[in-house]
Amino acid sequence: MSEIDTTKFAFDFKGDIITPGHPAYTTAISRRAQNAARKAKVVAFVKDNQDVVHALKFAQENKLPIAVRGGGHNAAGASSIEGGFVIYLSRYLNGARVDTSKKLAYVGGGAVWEAVDKAAIKHGLATVGGTVNHTGVGGLVLGGGYGWLTASYGLATDNLIQVTIVTADGSILTVNETENPDLYFAVRGGGGNFGVVTEFVLRLHPQRPTVYSGIVVYPAKAAEKLHEASEKWWKQAADDESMLKIVTVDPDGKAIIAVLPFYNGIEAEGRERFKGIIEAGLVKDMSKEIPYEELNSLQNPLAKHGSGVYMKGVALRRVHLPSFVKAHKRLAEIISGGVFRGAITYEFFGLKKVNAVPIDATAFRREMAGNVLINILWDVSQDRTEEARKLTHELCAIVLEGQQGISESESLGYSNYDHDTAISDKAKLVFGANYPRLQGIKKRYDPDNVFDRWFPITPA
Repeated sequence: MSEIDTTKFAFDFKGDIITPGHPAYTTAISRRAQNAARKAKVVAFVKDNQDVVHALKFAQENKLPIAVRGGGHNAAGASSIEGGFVIYLSRYLNGARVDTSKKLAYVGGGAVWEAVDKAAIKHGLATVGGTVNHTGVGGLVLGGGYGWLTASYGLATDNLIQVTIVTADGSILTVNETENPDLYFAVRGGGGNFGVVTEFVLRLHPQRPTVYSGIVVYPAKAAEKLHEASEKWWKQAADDESMLKIVTVDPDGKAIIAVLPFYNGIEAEGRERFKGIIEAGLVKDMSKEIPYEELNSLQNPLAKHGSGVYMKGVALRRVHLPSFVKAHKRLAEIISGGVFRGAITYEFFGLKKVNAVPIDATAFRREMAGNVLINILWDVSQDRTEEARKLTHELCAIVLEGQQGISESESLGYSNYDHDTAISDKAKLVFGANYPRLQGIKKRYDPDNVFDRWFPITPA
């Protein structure tokens, strides 16, 4: 790859500039999923808004396609660009500052959720922040954001009060309910389609210092008992409790089901809420009262950096036991081949608060269906993305068996769980009824489609 001359760019740029000849280049283009890495011509570690302005100008003048890297968590490579220019936020714009009087967190565009969780809980506060704490704040919030506190406070994007965004023409805009309200609608679910967000302002809520959670492990044969107990719990689950149910295999190759219960209270009360589930044939109980800031780290081992990853989501109206068992069996067969690892995660987050927000209030597509995430991973000695894609879609089809009245968009699943983020035709399904309005906003702020790495919206 021929290098581009960045001498003039470097004169006004305060951050760091990495090109292919630099010893840190491999690290600069690396991502959480190694198959998401792309060979960029320039990686610019920005320090402030003006650096972003200079970066956008330089990239466009040199006709370089642009990607924005926040947490670098997207497995599809939305934060990477082959032969292009990466605006890298997380080296410098990675902090979280809390205003206790206003109950707000001011978060850098490149921060990860661990920074937010730890900064907020020091003051007895928290916000909706996913379930893996090394995920970038930007990708999760701009794409929606389900998390442990969703039943209580809705989506992460529903708790977004304001952003600072640099648009394609270099304008630095404050965006909130009264300033640039069209963009405020668009960024809450519209992803990175409208510019580079350098700061998020998030609403915080009172949060106790400890919660009941952890991992409870069951053999695959406990599926029916566990399903019955889960259905009974789910019918009466309150806003202060949620659950993840994960099917996978253990290190010895045995098919297992791992449950992560969550109760926003003390252990004794949590165990009482989940009593039927805990008694449904477990083999190992690692649940306990833990510090709140540890909650979003429980799944980190399933999302470690360095593997190849293919992920896909679907949405379910209800868990269908025969397809649950069938998908688990097929996943175990895939893993037994010794090439792939993987898991299927069923999310039980209350959706009343999510769907209390009108459909046309934000760009996010709202549905009364729970999320399922299928993850296939492999060691990166060779790229197995296409093979993993076929296996993942096969598992998705099995998971969807037995569903009644599922819509096309529900079968598409949660947009942050979709691997095919570069397909523009998919944007119509991703944004549903809000798509035409988003096209108009896109035309105003990004008519040339500079930002096109995540379900690109075609300008009207």
